[in-house]
Amino acid sequence: MESIGKTAILYALADGESETEIRAAALKKGYALIKGKVGSMNTEKIFAAVETAAQREGLIRKDYYRDTHALYHATLDAFVGICRGQLGLGNMLRTVGLIFTVVRGPRTTEQVEDGEWLAVVLYGMIGAPVKGSEHETIGLGLNHL
Repeated sequence: MESIGKTAILYALADGESETEIRAAALKKGYALIKGKVGSMNTEKIFAAVETAAQREGLIRKDYYRDTHALYHATLDAFVGICRGQLGLGNMLRTVGLIFTVVRGPRTTEQVEDGEWLAVVLYGMIGAPVKGSEHETIGLGLNHL
């Protein structure tokens, strides 16, 4: 069984040839997906980068509040994951360098009647704004449309 969360995580972690293979397999299974990068000490910039990319690539419709709202909550859940519950970056002297993925489609490939969902993964480095003080982090958020 394939799931939207697993697809989003694998796509975030993949690079090169494996990224191309995961993307092709996901598209075949009915998922739409994007990948991008963002780095900042500013929380708002993380959310803005994810939302802008999702709108630009057609994963969410800007004029449908439900799409934007679902993306916000999925991104917030992923953000809580990377921050380990301590929400904040610059105000806590932390910075991030992240890869993000957004996937839209069924929650699982076996339950398409369950409707469409959004998955957001944030993966990368978090730490003090001093080179060498960072460590890996990952967060996953899911929300129904």
